[in-house]
Amino acid sequence: MIELGVNIDHIATLRQARRTYEPDPVWGAVEAHLGGADGITVHLREDRRHIQDADVRRLRDLTQVKLNLEMAATDEMVQIACNLKPEMAMLVPEGRHEVTTEGGLDVLAQEARLKTVISRLADAGIVTSVFIDAELPQIEAAARIGASVCEIHTGPYAHAFHARGRDAEAPAVIAELDNIRQAGQLVRKLGMRFNAGHALNYYNVQPVARLACVRELHIGHAIISRSIFVGLREAVREMKQLMREAAERGE
Repeated sequence: MIELGVNIDHIATLRQARRTYEPDPVWGAVEAHLGGADGITVHLREDRRHIQDADVRRLRDLTQVKLNLEMAATDEMVQIACNLKPEMAMLVPEGRHEVTTEGGLDVLAQEARLKTVISRLADAGIVTSVFIDAELPQIEAAARIGASVCEIHTGPYAHAFHARGRDAEAPAVIAELDNIRQAGQLVRKLGMRFNAGHALNYYNVQPVARLACVRELHIGHAIISRSIFVGLREAVREMKQLMREAAERGE
């Protein structure tokens, strides 16, 4: 059954805007869990712009669903992950100039170093994931370095969907969705788990959720945005329902 990982970074973004103690990301994790989230995702950035080290420690101790730690492949972050032991660590590219993660990790350009990072995480008992673009050579490289999971970047699909007036049948949207489909097929063929995420929302999620063998979708900004109006528990419940309906009508 398809699963939903809820990214709660932007609860911390709101807190950090006032340099205060609320809203608490741990409370958000509990509400997301009660709404049906199968996992919680946080990105501990090197500049600590939202999630802080203490947040990750408390989430590790207090949440009752799996924790996915997004992280750059740096020695500092690898050591933090090995100490905390989240259920999954997802390696992502990171730039201090960016608003959010832009584009997938270039595994091809740094295979040797990433293979060492993944080996260290695996030795600590952590499932390892890489966030990559829907490019077949990158997927093949992910398999070579020992990744257990490939999360396929859905941003190009989501941006095409929005630019074409939310028309799921627009040629550009169909082409981007087909890229994700082909990527997912290769991920599965090479023995890895097929996850997907980035810029998915309540309007564009169902075509992705219908794809064969997609295991998890990781969604944050859209859910946190909707929660302002309906509450986080309800926002998660609505997203999970959309995903399940689509998966049941899957390819």
